Amino acid sequence: MAAVTDVLTRAEAGAALAGDEALALADCTDLDAMMRVAAALRDRGHGALVSYSKKVFIPLTQLCRDVCHYCTFAHPPRPGEAAYLDPEEVLAIARAGAEAGCKEALFTLGDKPELRYRAAREALARLGYATTLDYLAAMAALVLKETGLLPHLNPGIMTADDLARLRPVSVSMGIMLESAAERLSRRGGPHFGSPDKAPARRLDCIDVAGKAAVPFTSGILIGIGETRRERIEALLALRDLHERHGHIQEIIVQNFRAKPDTKMADAPEPDRADHLWTIAAARLVFGPEMNIQAPPNLMPDAIEAMIAAGINDWGGVSPVTPDHVNPEAPWPALETLAARTAAAGKVLVERLAIYPEYVLDPPRWLDKRLHTPALRAIDAQGLARPDGWIAGAGMPIPPSPGSLRSRSLRAGEGIAPILDRAWAGETLTEAEIVRLFAARGDEFDLVCAAADRLRQEVNGDTVSYVVTRNINYTNVCYFRCQFCAFSKGKLSENLRGRPYNLDLAEIQRRCEEAWERGATEVCLQGGIHPEYTGATYLSVCRAIKKVTPGIHIHAFSPLEVWQGAKTLGRSLADFLAELRDAGLSSLPGTAAEILDDEVRAVICPDKVKTAEWLEVMEAAHGVGLRATSTIMFGHVDHYRHWARHLLRLRELQRRTGGFTEFVPLPFVPMETPISLKGRSRLGPTWREAILIHAVGRLALHPLIPNIQASWVKMGPDGIAACLDAGCNDLGGTLMNESISRAAGASFGQEMPPEAMEELIRGLGRTPRQRTTLYKDAPPDRIAASFGAAPLSEPVNTPARKYDRPAAE
Repeated sequence: MAAVTDVLTRAEAGAALAGDEALALADCTDLDAMMRVAAALRDRGHGALVSYSKKVFIPLTQLCRDVCHYCTFAHPPRPGEAAYLDPEEVLAIARAGAEAGCKEALFTLGDKPELRYRAAREALARLGYATTLDYLAAMAALVLKETGLLPHLNPGIMTADDLARLRPVSVSMGIMLESAAERLSRRGGPHFGSPDKAPARRLDCIDVAGKAAVPFTSGILIGIGETRRERIEALLALRDLHERHGHIQEIIVQNFRAKPDTKMADAPEPDRADHLWTIAAARLVFGPEMNIQAPPNLMPDAIEAMIAAGINDWGGVSPVTPDHVNPEAPWPALETLAARTAAAGKVLVERLAIYPEYVLDPPRWLDKRLHTPALRAIDAQGLARPDGWIAGAGMPIPPSPGSLRSRSLRAGEGIAPILDRAWAGETLTEAEIVRLFAARGDEFDLVCAAADRLRQEVNGDTVSYVVTRNINYTNVCYFRCQFCAFSKGKLSENLRGRPYNLDLAEIQRRCEEAWERGATEVCLQGGIHPEYTGATYLSVCRAIKKVTPGIHIHAFSPLEVWQGAKTLGRSLADFLAELRDAGLSSLPGTAAEILDDEVRAVICPDKVKTAEWLEVMEAAHGVGLRATSTIMFGHVDHYRHWARHLLRLRELQRRTGGFTEFVPLPFVPMETPISLKGRSRLGPTWREAILIHAVGRLALHPLIPNIQASWVKMGPDGIAACLDAGCNDLGGTLMNESISRAAGASFGQEMPPEAMEELIRGLGRTPRQRTTLYKDAPPDRIAASFGAAPLSEPVNTPARKYDRPAAE
C-alpha cells in the first residue's frame, strides 16, 4: 500500500492517482493536508469560479418501487393523493421557475413505481401512457416547448432504449451511485428491498449512458453505513466509467441526513470533518478537471469549508421550489450563497444543467433538437447567460458584472501577473488571454481598471471620433456568410429588403453631401457583386476623387481586395498600389470576423481564410495603406478563438505597424441567417462585450494604441462602460448605416458631432474630432460638421436582375 504522504505529494504534483494510491487515502487522518492539496487541484482546474444551476424542482411522482431506509421523498400511494403530477401542474411549476429566471427543470421521481403499485399503473393509463418513463419523456418535452427550461432527468435505472427515448428531451441525466458496497443491499442494510440500488445495476446504467453520449451526473451518499475505503472504491468505479466515456460531468458528495419516520431516523449523521474528508478525497481521486459538488443546504454551516476542501459547484439551487428530497433543509438565498462563496475568495457563477465543457460540444453531447435552446442560453465560456442583454437591441444595460465581488483581492491573484506583463508591453500567451476573458466579479473589475489605466497613460482623457459617411454601394453578394443580414439577391439567405446597386453618380452625390456636412472621410463597403471586378473598385475611387478630391477614401475590406485582384489577374501588391494611385487612402479591417479557420468554416466558409486576410493587410501596409482591425464576436466562437485573433493581429502589427485601431464588433443576431436557424448564440453577453475592449487594450499594447467602441452596436450606455474599460475612440458619425440595421440593431444611423461631444463631455472626457489616421481634423472641417443640414433621401438603385421571385 502506498504511503499517504507520498500519495498527497504525487497528487499535488498533478499525477493521476492509481487505484492503490487512492485507496491509501482511506487511512489518511491529516485532513488539513488533504484539503490543501484538493483546493490547489480545484484551483488548477476551475480557478476562481464556483458554479450553480438555478433550477425548479419538479417531483413528477413520489411513488417508487424501492424502499430505501433513509428516504422520505418516496412513499406508497396515499388515499386522495394523485400518483403523478398532471401536465398542468407540471407546467405551473415550470412556469413559476421560468418567471424567477431558472434555466433548469429538474425532474426527480421514484424508480418505475408501476412495477410495484397498481395505483401507478392505473394513473398512467388515465394519463395515456404505458410507463413512467413514457410520461416523463412527454412532460420534459412539454416543459422545454412551453417554457424554454432545459430538463435534467433523474428517473432511476435506465436501459439503452430508455436513454435513447429521453435524450432528445433533456440536456443531461443522472443517477447517484451512492455506494459500490454490495453489502448495503443485504438484510439490515439501508438498501435492502430496493432492487434498483444494487451497485452493479447502477454502474451498468452509468456505463450505458456513457455509450449513448449522455452528459451524466452521479456521486456518492455518505453516512449510510459504508466505510471510507468503500467510498473511495465507489469513486474509483465512477472514475473508471468516466475514463472510458468522458460523460460524467459532476461527482456529488452528499451527506446523509437522518429523517423522522424512517428506519434510519436514529442513525448518526456524518460530521463536518467526515464530510470535508470525503470531498477532498473525491477531488484527489478525480483530479483538477472534474466538477466536484456538495449541496449547500445539507451542511449550511460549512459553506466556506467545503470550498476549502475542493468543491467547485453547489448543484441546483431553486428560488421557487423546496428540496423535495431533503425538505427539512431549505436552499440558501442566492445572494447569501454568493456572499459566502465570495468570502471564501471565489466568484459564484450560474451554469446550465449541462456543464460548459459539454454544452460547448453539442454535436457530441446533445440531440440536434436541443442545440438551439442550449446555444441561446450560454455565453462563450458555456456558462449561463446572466441576463437578457443583446447587442444592438436597445435593451437597458444589466448590473455590473463585478457586482458579486469577493471581499478581498484573492480572486485577482491569478491574473495580476498577466496584467503586469500586459502593462509592460509583453506578448501574452493564448492561455493568458483566455484567462483574462474568463474574468468575473473582482477580476472583471481588475481587468477593466488595468485597461483603463493603460488608456489614461497612452491616450489621456481625450476621446476621439471622425466625421464620416458610410456608403454601402451594393447589397448584392454571392457569398453566403451566415452572420450577415445585409446581403440580398438570388443567393442570399435573408430576404429583408430589396437588392440594390448604386451607380457612380449616386456615390458621388453622397460624397459631395458628406463633404458639405464636414466629413473628412467616406467609408465604402458592400457585398461582393458577381459582376464586379477590380476595375469596379478602381472606378469608384476615381469617381469620388473627381468630385471630392480632399476627402479620405476608407474603403474595401480584404475580401473585396482579394476578389478584385483575382478578377484582374493582378498580385495583391500591384492591385493595392493601383487602388492607392486611384485615390484609396486606407482599408477597413472588416471581413476579419474571427481570424481562426475553425470558426470561419462555420460562419463564412466561402470567404477569405485567415491567412488570406492577413496577407491582404500585410500587402496593403507594404504599399503605404493603413488599415483598421476588427473582430466580430459572440456567435459560435469561444475565448480561445478571440485570443488567437488578437495574437494574429499583434504579430502582423509588430511586423508592419499598419493598423490604426482595434474595433470590437459584437454580433447582432436578430435577423441573421445563423441565428434564425438557431445555430448561434445570441451575441456576446454584456460582460463579454465590455471585456473584449479591455482585453484588446491589454493584449495589443503598445502596438495598437487606439481601441474603438461601436456606438451602433453598444448604444450610449454601452459606450460609457467601454470608455471605462480601455477605449479612447468612438469611431464615426456615420450619416448612413445599413449593415447593423439589417441585422436588427436599433441605435440609429447617425450620431452627429453635437451628440457625440455631448456624450463624451457627459462622461467627464474631452472630445476630439480627428481624421482617419488620428490627426486633428482641420478647423474648416470641424466648423462645417456642426449644424449640418439634414441628409437628402438616399437613392438605392434597384438591382432587379438579382431579385428573388416571390414565393408562389
